Amino acid sequence: MKTYNFKINGKEYTVAIGAAEGKMLNVNVNGADYQVELENAPASIEPAAGVSPASANIKTDAPAGNTPAAAAKPAGAGEKVNSPLPGVIVEVSVKEGQTVKAGQKVVVLEAMKMENEIPAPKDGTITAIHVSKGDSILEGAPVVTIA
Repeated sequence: MKTYNFKINGKEYTVAIGAAEGKMLNVNVNGADYQVELENAPASIEPAAGVSPASANIKTDAPAGNTPAAAAKPAGAGEKVNSPLPGVIVEVSVKEGQTVKAGQKVVVLEAMKMENEIPAPKDGTITAIHVSKGDSILEGAPVVTIA
């Protein structure tokens, strides 16, 4: 893996670029894993040679930028619950292995000085927690996984 350190708008990011399959690239940003699709990708990407994120035009399934600072836990089986907006995690209301009901609060996110509860979209069991209290996240970032 090739690792880069960035400072964007005063915030620090550690980006590790891993294995590539065609135009798809495995990238880890501050402990959160992403699969990104490179537009205008070279015919073959060699992770050891690295790809300059500053020069690559990158599309992700989650917005680039601030992601959880804590190390991401392996995603469990199930459906990821994503943040509906960018903000700071002020409370994680569940634990791995806990059973939840649809609509039950799983995380509280502070955005624009307002606290927003992120509910469970369905009944199930928490198989992974992707954030910690104090983490800054972007819209679309996974917060928990429910099976």
